[in-house]
Amino acid sequence: MTDQDTAPLVELRAAGKSYGNVRALHGVDLTVRAGRVACVLGDNGAGKSTLIKIISGLHRHTEGQFLVDGEPVSFDSPRDALAKGIAAVYQDLATVPLMPVWRNFFLGSELTKGPWPLRRLDIARMKETADRELRAMGIALGDLEQPIGTLSGGQRQCVAIARAVYFGARVLILDEPTAALGVKQSGVVLKYIAAARERGLGVIFITHNPHHAYMVGDHFSVLRLGTLELSAARGDITLEELTNHMAGGAELAALRHELAQVRGVDVEGLPAGDGVASASVEASSAGSAGSAGSAGSVGSVGSVGSSGSSGADV
Repeated sequence: MTDQDTAPLVELRAAGKSYGNVRALHGVDLTVRAGRVACVLGDNGAGKSTLIKIISGLHRHTEGQFLVDGEPVSFDSPRDALAKGIAAVYQDLATVPLMPVWRNFFLGSELTKGPWPLRRLDIARMKETADRELRAMGIALGDLEQPIGTLSGGQRQCVAIARAVYFGARVLILDEPTAALGVKQSGVVLKYIAAARERGLGVIFITHNPHHAYMVGDHFSVLRLGTLELSAARGDITLEELTNHMAGGAELAALRHELAQVRGVDVEGLPAGDGVASASVEASSAGSAGSAGSAGSVGSVGSVGSSGSSGADV
């Protein structure tokens, strides 16, 4: 079964967000399907946080369309998004470090037992459920009573992911889950992302790191200054090309040219950016560029790979 045979869980069509006269996001296309990882990359200020806020229900989009299961939606709050099966796991993980693992797993949604007004926490069932769900994600903790703050960064990410899945998430938004982790713990988180994909979830992986994205991603979207610079399936782009786009390949080429005029600066080892420049020319001629400009300008870089389409089809 191909991606085209499965209906999108979440789809953005030329979506954007303006705050008064400030346009933070414009003309972004993104499609998330079950069992696929859609990676969204971009530098600081690229529009990643605004994109997360739209999909997770924190902010309403002001332009374009936002569809869930093919139906147009406009969320008023994150609870509306959760009701549709969309959950976000932020960098702070929304955990209480001194509370036990099982308490954090059910934080705000505790299970109870007994008749009113004598209802009390069903601790045994919460521990059993937390242990089962964590094991399903590939993590076995010997003691669920230990404070979650004693776990490694990767393990805490796993708890947050397993919690979102248990409470009905079909689309999981991961906001920079590897940003503050070392190499080993980043590998642990990437393993859990792959496990979530295998369980049939649609995953939106927000990251600065193209190497991490390429390890687990099925589709890659690069944002720059609030617009979609690149949209490419895994088979249509190499890691080197993705890294060049993420680093601002056209800008690096211009910088290389400028540095070449400075005496004593060796630019032989710097990337030439030819591939990125040619890609931007092809994308501009196909009409998928975010804004008009010269062939080497950042704004004129469009979609790469899928027949000139600018949609992030995952």
